[in-house]
Amino acid sequence: MKKPRPVLLAVNKPKGVVCTASDKDKAPNIVDMIQYPVRVYYVGRLDKDSEGLVLMTNQGDLVNKIMRSGNAHEKEYQVVVDRPVTAEFLARMEKGVRLKELDRTTLPCKVRKTGDKRFSIVLTQGLNRQIRRMCEACGCHVRSLKRVRVMNICLGDLKSGEYRQVEGAEYREFMKLLEHSTSLSFRQQNAARGRDQSDGE
Repeated sequence: MKKPRPVLLAVNKPKGVVCTASDKDKAPNIVDMIQYPVRVYYVGRLDKDSEGLVLMTNQGDLVNKIMRSGNAHEKEYQVVVDRPVTAEFLARMEKGVRLKELDRTTLPCKVRKTGDKRFSIVLTQGLNRQIRRMCEACGCHVRSLKRVRVMNICLGDLKSGEYRQVEGAEYREFMKLLEHSTSLSFRQQNAARGRDQSDGE
């Protein structure tokens, strides 16, 4: 059977569109929205109230390599909150925030003020509703959230609801960034290391 041609798309997801196969709230789905002629999967969700860059591909191994937080691939967001952004807020977000409901402390990240109530944030992990939870733990609420970059791929001037092919030099750089990334989970990596050690004894 002929292997399908690799596909990588950059999609600008509008607010109100979901990245899930579930239709429990009857919201439009990103796969249905783009109606791409071959089956593609989204790489990392953006929740219904968020907008911006979502990568979609027919390469399952790529999905795992990008999503594993241990691979430390950057994702950048532009955020608007309901209170002025202070130096203390930026320092706390950057250092890592304790999220009681997830029993986790977020990894250190890059945060930069871009306006009175605006900031950009670069994460290398993807906990559920992470930025919204971090802001709430710091005493404010997100008013708008847009993902503008995943690794070297930027949203740019792509219009809401539209997509483009990632190809040429951009695609080659993206694949190079993934060269040393693993698609295995931490558990699978540890199991593999255990086998390697036992083979050597």
